[in-house]
Amino acid sequence: MAKKQFKAESKRLLDLMVNSIYTHKEIFLRELISNASDAIDKTYYKALSDENIVFNSDDYFIRITPDKKNRILTVTDAGIGMTREELEMNIGTIARSGSLDFKNEMEKKDGVEIIGQFGVGFYSAFMVSEHVTVISRAFGQEEATKWESAGSDGYTMTASSRDSVGTDVILKIKPNTKDEKYDEYLDPYTIKNLVKKYSDFIRYPIRMELEKTRLKEGEEGKYETYTEDEVLNSRVPIWRKNKRELKEEDYENFYMDKHFGYDKPLKSIHVTVDGTVSYTALLFIPARAPFDFYTKDFQKGLELYSNGVLIMHKCADLLPDYFGFVQGLVDSQDFSLNISREMLQHDRQLKFISKKIKDKIKTELLALQKKDREKYETFFGNFGRSLKYGLYNSYGAEKDMLQDLLMFYSSKEEKMVTLAEYISRMPEGQKYIYYAAGESNDRIAKLPQTERVADKGYEILYFTEDVDEFAIRMLGAFGEKEFKSVSGGGDLGLEDEQKDAKEKKPEEKEDKELFDFMKETLLGKVKEVRLSKILKSHPVCLTSEGALTIEMEKILSTLPGDGQAKADKVLEINPGHEIYGVLKKAFEEDREKLKTYTRLLYNQAFLIEGLPIADPVEFTHDVTALMK
Repeated sequence: MAKKQFKAESKRLLDLMVNSIYTHKEIFLRELISNASDAIDKTYYKALSDENIVFNSDDYFIRITPDKKNRILTVTDAGIGMTREELEMNIGTIARSGSLDFKNEMEKKDGVEIIGQFGVGFYSAFMVSEHVTVISRAFGQEEATKWESAGSDGYTMTASSRDSVGTDVILKIKPNTKDEKYDEYLDPYTIKNLVKKYSDFIRYPIRMELEKTRLKEGEEGKYETYTEDEVLNSRVPIWRKNKRELKEEDYENFYMDKHFGYDKPLKSIHVTVDGTVSYTALLFIPARAPFDFYTKDFQKGLELYSNGVLIMHKCADLLPDYFGFVQGLVDSQDFSLNISREMLQHDRQLKFISKKIKDKIKTELLALQKKDREKYETFFGNFGRSLKYGLYNSYGAEKDMLQDLLMFYSSKEEKMVTLAEYISRMPEGQKYIYYAAGESNDRIAKLPQTERVADKGYEILYFTEDVDEFAIRMLGAFGEKEFKSVSGGGDLGLEDEQKDAKEKKPEEKEDKELFDFMKETLLGKVKEVRLSKILKSHPVCLTSEGALTIEMEKILSTLPGDGQAKADKVLEINPGHEIYGVLKKAFEEDREKLKTYTRLLYNQAFLIEGLPIADPVEFTHDVTALMK
């Protein structure tokens, strides 16, 4: 019995399969089960064209037999089997695939779905085995063939016997090492869990005898052990069933069985696409955010299946980060089982499916927004921040995808509104979409800067999350209307701004000298002191100039390394308030008192903005000085 050598390229590929393609050794069982399923499929498809073959699905199953004592694991099928030549061709030359060849021959027939590639996935068995034996009897043959190998040093082939058509793959499991516990692949309950994890939806029953306990009949309190032949897989995936046959309750049960979440999903999305790239997706919008969703530890991604066989637990490339909250799976026959994470990243089909899924999620969310506003607001309360981060992180590139999904609290409606709803209510002559940023709706409503805009009857969007203003800066405008911060300084587009300023504007020279003095008193803390065009009843406020607003400064100051980012602040004085006259009088009569007034007004404006006073001791001294 001469040992045959693998071809040179096969040796290299064997090493690649074992050490590079598969991240987890446990994947070997998935591969062997898939090959067994293919072998049964081939019998079924031959039966379609050969009336002498009677295919009774009850007679076909896959059996797993662990033998702990001898460290043997056997995977058996009653499929079509392989001849000596086929064994040599499909296994001896690792790059060939009997399944792939068969599929190519049958491709003109409807419904042919062969999932494995025997000559590739089979070699994953060597990750856990020190010796592999294959005994196979082909359909129409009386004699079987035994193939044996201990790895890349070669293989032997001899005549053998087998009672019926089919294949046995017999693995001699490696002994434990310091880093690997190979014993677990002989444990029935580990095997059961691996089948459930990777091969739950193989269309044929996967059987294994399990040892169980029960009360001994007639002997109270005593137990006995017995073995029971159990089917380990559920066989029919819910996503392959006709949607008309399914109820929402079926989706909810599947969602919780798969541990996608502990509550019922807010929405289920079931879509099947047939075309250049065919796939089925079953997606879920969770009812609430996972506890770690907004942390770096959260792993986004959908389960990725190839014809019902799990090939990746978390395929992050199927979802953009801003839709990372979506749970579920994608199943496509266009993916090979033998595919690495690196290969997936460059896969054309994956990119196509990812884009389609992204569009579908948006469509379903917009439908929810229109048809069930309460549910959509619940969704947005949980995941709206993720959409805003998507807008910001993409530098506005995803605005067409995300802008219609955004919502903000409205001063006029006193509830969350979309940007389209805001635009639809804008009165004629309103130039901008106005917004104000702050820690809470109540605090924003009391900002001095909002008064004049609100008095014009204009709606103001309230930004209370740290990402809001950053995201809107990336959006820039919605439709033809630009966003405008009421605290941003400059022209707010109000008709009476110029009129009010003209009526109340003092002599320019006197005005300049007063405000220059106040600016010097503040020792460079403000870029400018000037008369305000936006204040109505309040004496003073802070605005900003440039790209960085005061609210942005507050947020950046809480981040590591960003404490130096400062907004260009402007102290604005209300020319219609009596305090303006007090300042002018102090400038003429008591400039030391004007310094005190200036510091107090500056700190007052700081408090209104929710900013900490830099020197509380100085502030209390100034208050005490005035009280005297």
